[in-house]
Amino acid sequence: MLHFQTYELSKDTPWLVFIHGAGGAIATWRYQTEAFKPFFNLLLLDLRDHGLSKNVAPEFPSYNFDIVCNDILEVIDHLGIERAHFISLSLGSAILQRIDQIRPELIDKMVMAGGIFRATLKMRALVNASRLLNAVLPYRYIYALFSLIILPKKNHEKSRRLYRQQAKRLTQAEYMKWVGLYGEFFQVLDEYFHRQLKKWSLVVMGAEDHVFFKAARRFVAKQEKASLVVIEKCGHICNIEQWQRFNSEALRFLGVAI
Repeated sequence: MLHFQTYELSKDTPWLVFIHGAGGAIATWRYQTEAFKPFFNLLLLDLRDHGLSKNVAPEFPSYNFDIVCNDILEVIDHLGIERAHFISLSLGSAILQRIDQIRPELIDKMVMAGGIFRATLKMRALVNASRLLNAVLPYRYIYALFSLIILPKKNHEKSRRLYRQQAKRLTQAEYMKWVGLYGEFFQVLDEYFHRQLKKWSLVVMGAEDHVFFKAARRFVAKQEKASLVVIEKCGHICNIEQWQRFNSEALRFLGVAI
């Protein structure tokens, strides 16, 4: 199954599950682990092909959201977790909403950082450009280019550098399998944009997240059970770039007095 790490306080302590985005790994949550483990049992995992989750069986020629979600649920079932809060980042927000469809009784509250909620024209252009470049460039060059486009400012450098380091663990063949996820990606986003969340949810976005912020704001405006926190002078990877603010907002939402 997927590579994972746990930090457990007791059987009666609530669980908190972390889902990183494409190209990430458990290291994505390096600034959250110490802050959250005094209050929750933590489950951190590497998605298929990411981090240390290599050669996960069964193998597939390409991936879809059900494959990715079933990988996560396999770990959760293995640990006997019946209910948990979830924190996701970037693409992880779409994965988390699919888990909520598959197993709604599992999820208590949801925190979505740098969430992706709508296939905007800018996002479609980036994905289609990536597909074209796949034919001529190794994925690491493509990833470096698009991480610079998504995280262009000097204050984004730390999160941009960390994500580039993590993405180096992916091979070209593994990357191409993840490209297959985009076959249903736009359809999934359009469906979720119009779906009412049934769980109390917090969306945390950087004000400088120029690709995904406007869609997130429109998404939350349609929701009765979601609230939006905007972090100024912050880009897409808000849990790294301004981790103190992110941690305090997420802990408060999850009921921890700080």
